[in-house]
Amino acid sequence: MATSLCIFSEKKEKEELLLKEMNELTQFHRERCKEYADYLNVIGYGDEGAKRIEDIPFIPIRIFKEIDLKSIPEDEIFKTMMSSGTSGQRQSKIYLNKETAILQQKVLLRLLGDFVGTNKRLPMLVVDTPAITKDRRLFTTRGATIMGLDFMSRKMIFALNEDMSLNVEAVESFVNEFRNDKFIIFGFTFLVWQHLFEEIKNRNLDINLSNGYLLTAGGWKKLTSSAVSNDEFKKRGEEICGIRHYVDHYGMAEQTGCIYAECECGHLHASIYSDIITRRYEDFAPCEIGESGFIQVLSSLPHSYPGHSILTEDEGIILGEDDCPCGRKGKYIKVLGRMKNAEIRGCSDTYAAKF
Repeated sequence: MATSLCIFSEKKEKEELLLKEMNELTQFHRERCKEYADYLNVIGYGDEGAKRIEDIPFIPIRIFKEIDLKSIPEDEIFKTMMSSGTSGQRQSKIYLNKETAILQQKVLLRLLGDFVGTNKRLPMLVVDTPAITKDRRLFTTRGATIMGLDFMSRKMIFALNEDMSLNVEAVESFVNEFRNDKFIIFGFTFLVWQHLFEEIKNRNLDINLSNGYLLTAGGWKKLTSSAVSNDEFKKRGEEICGIRHYVDHYGMAEQTGCIYAECECGHLHASIYSDIITRRYEDFAPCEIGESGFIQVLSSLPHSYPGHSILTEDEGIILGEDDCPCGRKGKYIKVLGRMKNAEIRGCSDTYAAKF
């Protein structure tokens, strides 16, 4: 299966490459995962393959909470990732072999490098506690995301103590060492707001993070309920600690590595490694551009489990394709949020619910 796709491509070329990859992955997992094969048989999907991207069969994301889906033998499991979940909720289990884990890391580095402006390893300030990464055999999405970024960092420093208080000494030391360099700040949105922005403001600290690129993920549910919009979040970050560069992204444990990153125009972009389809609520037919529906995500990366085509519980709108003012090719989207009766799933939203 192909893994050397480039970031930019013309629409027709991308569709041909991705369709071929999706068909190969569907057949690959059908032959190696009995549960997935049974599912395809039940929905009447044959061996002939799809003629269009929108005809690739999808599985509902919640199935990963109910069934162990893997296309590798037990002795090839390199890492088991767990999705986020509040108390009492089941968590998705995602089984990775070494090949898939490495592929996810390489693609993530390439995609983030395009938005940050360099593929070089940069210093990284993580707005979280090091305790979240202690057990490397059984990851939560939050811990796995951080460890997945470790390989692309020149030096990783955690900004919070184990009790989630701001480690002022560590942050100031990081800033003093890298104040003249480009660096990355990573954190789940609610944690950045509550434990970085608010702590710096309430303690009247003078911390300059203006050379940082803030990579955020999830957590908007709690912030929007507190009347904190995306614009307000960015405005507050610049006022409090000088942050001017923001790269939010949409992604999930079930397709780690294949993210939809926010460009300079505030749009979330699919890459050459992925695609996105919105489907109508009443019959799951593909939506038109500008029409809201369920989000289906497709990724060429999952080789150890059948997660290459997933129907999420999120709503979104495809805003356009190949015509974003930022110049990037492919579809760009707006995520409207979780469906009304769906579980709280995001890493930061889960923590915020406990908070």
